Amino acid sequence: MRKDDVRDLRVVTNLRTSHAKVVEKLGLAIVGGRFGIGEPLPGDNELESELDVSRSVLREAMKTLAAKGLVVAKSRVGTRVTERCHWNLIDEDVLRWHFTSGVTREFIDHLYDIRMVLEPASAAFAALRATPEDCVELRHYANLLGSNELDWPSQVEADLRFHVLLTIAGANPFLESMVGFIKASLDGAFTMAFDPDLAGRGEAITELHLAIVDALEKRDPEAARVATGRAIQQGRAAALKAVDTSSNKG
Repeated sequence: MRKDDVRDLRVVTNLRTSHAKVVEKLGLAIVGGRFGIGEPLPGDNELESELDVSRSVLREAMKTLAAKGLVVAKSRVGTRVTERCHWNLIDEDVLRWHFTSGVTREFIDHLYDIRMVLEPASAAFAALRATPEDCVELRHYANLLGSNELDWPSQVEADLRFHVLLTIAGANPFLESMVGFIKASLDGAFTMAFDPDLAGRGEAITELHLAIVDALEKRDPEAARVATGRAIQQGRAAALKAVDTSSNKG
């Protein structure tokens, strides 16, 4: 992703093609448990009728799901759902399907553990490589967080753009390849059905993110690493609270 693309990031994923829609429906059905681990998927004729698609679109969708590790096709056996250990959890779609289907505290903890590995390191690189223009834009997004003038989705998108730009500013191609994972993590964690007031937004979240920008401007990698870790841990607490709130409502 280019830096210019960050400004257009949105929370909602638009599915425009038949292929994307079929992958979405089947992916959600698998992750959500409609098709159990090890179970065969319905035959082509049944799925074509249910999804109202052609055989070619269905087969391409199956190839996509196989590439994500969710299914495996074998001759004389058919297409079966693989064990979860084979699922590509860092895939943007697979991660989003988990959030849509419902996640546990354990899932959130594991997710934020990985964010704690990746993003503070990326911020440290950004402290060495971010441009003045990057810092200006990051400060702009930080100041939007918790704004009383923005609705909840707009605050989420500001947070999303901040963390994606921070990763790109680190200019490490391997970390940049994780942008989709980071985006899906933020999309899911911040758009779960819970009261934004419970998430600790407002001045606290703005100050946490401004501390990251301050560290970048000072070219201080360690300060950037620590500040980013604090912001992620705050996000972990908010996401866990959202899971608990959702469970209590259920």
